[in-house]
Amino acid sequence: MNKFFHPYHLVSESPWPLMGSLSFIILMSGLIKMFMLKEFMLMYIGYLIMILVVIQWWRDIIRESTYQGNHTDEVSLGLRLGMGLFILSEVMFFVSFFWSYFHMFLSPSVELGGLWPPKDLLVFNPYNIPLLNTMILLSSGVTITWCHYLMINGSNYKDLSNSVNLTVFLGVLFMMFQYKEYSESYFSISDSVYGSVFFMMTGFHGLHVMIGAIFILISSLRLLKLHYSNFHHFGFEAASWYWHFVDVVWLFLYIFIYWLSY
Repeated sequence: MNKFFHPYHLVSESPWPLMGSLSFIILMSGLIKMFMLKEFMLMYIGYLIMILVVIQWWRDIIRESTYQGNHTDEVSLGLRLGMGLFILSEVMFFVSFFWSYFHMFLSPSVELGGLWPPKDLLVFNPYNIPLLNTMILLSSGVTITWCHYLMINGSNYKDLSNSVNLTVFLGVLFMMFQYKEYSESYFSISDSVYGSVFFMMTGFHGLHVMIGAIFILISSLRLLKLHYSNFHHFGFEAASWYWHFVDVVWLFLYIFIYWLSY
C-alpha cells in the first residue's frame, strides 16, 4: 500500500460482480419458471451458482482485509458508511410495507366490512408464539452485544465463541417457531389485504433473520480462525448492526401487526 501514497484500497479486477449479476438473472428466471410452470431445476441452478459466487467473493474480501492488510482506517470508514446506507435502504423497504398496512388499518374499506382485521378473519394471539419469538429475538440482541463487548475488551475466544454461537442458535429457534406459527395459521396470503400484508411483512422479516443468522455464522467461523482483534473486526460489527436492525423491525411488527390487530 505504501507505494501508492494514499490510504485507499484500489480494488483489483474481479470476475465476481459480473458472475453475481448473471447468477441473479438465472435465479430470477428460475423463480418465474417455478411460479408459472412448477419447474424447479433452473431455480436450483441459479441458487447454486449464486452461493458459489458469494462464497468466493467473500473469500477474496477476507483475504484483502485479514491477510493483505488493505482495509486501512479510511477503507474501514467507507465500509461502515456503505453498511449504514444498506441498512437505511432496508429500513425504507419495510417502511413501504408499513405504509400499505397503516393505509388499510386506519381506513378499512367497505369490502373488509369497515373493520380491521377484516370481518371473520381469525388472527394470531399475540401472547402465544409471537410473544415468545419477541423474547427470543431480544435475547439474541443481548448475546451479540455481549459478544461485541467481549471482543472490544480482548476477552478469551471461548467466551466470544459461546456468545456468538448462542446468537445463531436463538436465530434458528426464532425461525423454527415462525414456521410452526405459519403451519398453524387459520388464514393464508390470499385472505384479504390483511393476509397479504401479514405474510409479506413477517415472511420478508423471516428471510432477513435467515440472512442475519448466516452472516453471524460466518463471523463465528472467522472468529475460530482468529481473523478478528479488539480493534479490527468490522465484519463482526456489520453482522451485529444488521441483527439489531432485524430486532427493531420485529418489535414494530409485533406491536402493529400482532398486538394492535388482535
